[in-house]
Amino acid sequence: MFFLVVLSCIFLAQAQHHGEIHHHPQPYAFGYSVGDHHSEQHRHETDNGHGAVVGSYGFTDARGIARQVNYVADHAGFRAQVNTNEPGTANQNPAAVHVISHQLHPHRIVEPHHAHPVDVVSFPTVHGLNAGFVF
Repeated sequence: MFFLVVLSCIFLAQAQHHGEIHHHPQPYAFGYSVGDHHSEQHRHETDNGHGAVVGSYGFTDARGIARQVNYVADHAGFRAQVNTNEPGTANQNPAAVHVISHQLHPHRIVEPHHAHPVDVVSFPTVHGLNAGFVF
């Protein structure tokens, strides 16, 4: 009897297996934008359901530094265009990225300031004196 119960359980477990379920890609679109009085961030993206994605993301910080990245990802690979005014950037095209810089002006490099040691001053400590706090 025990053998029949085990055999029945195995049979039912095999019968309920329907194989791998494959879901076809679905088109989608999403986006958000958040900010306060000091900064802003955003991202938007769409997919046509056939492997072509188009989107953008970016930010502006409290100093006015901004970056906007527009991108495409499809059968030809990932391609991005970066628009920025970040210090230290220049118009260049590394890899598959197109960088467009709108840097306002070159920034001066600050020279390091070396601190000098300070003399240590010691004061005698009086124990057993309950004077409280002195302001």
